Amino acid sequence: MSRSRFTQRHIEEPLINLTPLIDVVFVILIMFIVVAPMLELDRIELADAGSDDIKESIAVQEASTISIHVHKDNRITFNNRSVTVDQLPELLRQAKKQFPSARPQLFHDKHAHFGIYQSVKNAAESAGFQHMDIVLKP
Repeated sequence: MSRSRFTQRHIEEPLINLTPLIDVVFVILIMFIVVAPMLELDRIELADAGSDDIKESIAVQEASTISIHVHKDNRITFNNRSVTVDQLPELLRQAKKQFPSARPQLFHDKHAHFGIYQSVKNAAESAGFQHMDIVLKP
């Protein structure tokens, strides 16, 4: 008799409830769908790699009326004058009034922080510039 008691007894396995996990996944998916269109993306158009002479393009680049240099130590110069990030928006506004069709050129050192680039870009946008050239020296 004791033998039949053991064979009829079923061992129940614990059930895993996946409903809360699925709920969380759906909430995250919905939040992503809502937030994704609000994200701000920047596009940088790269210049054509033509057969132009490099010296000629550097001469054109250095003749710009508005040039911003970000140096290795994150120091900023605006038209060969040292400035701070806070001074840059006002200087760019004045330059926009003085040269309305000019396009600022940013010479950004590869060792400088990316946050400085973002600050310069924001300052140019707040001054009313639609485009900014990023110049990389060969």
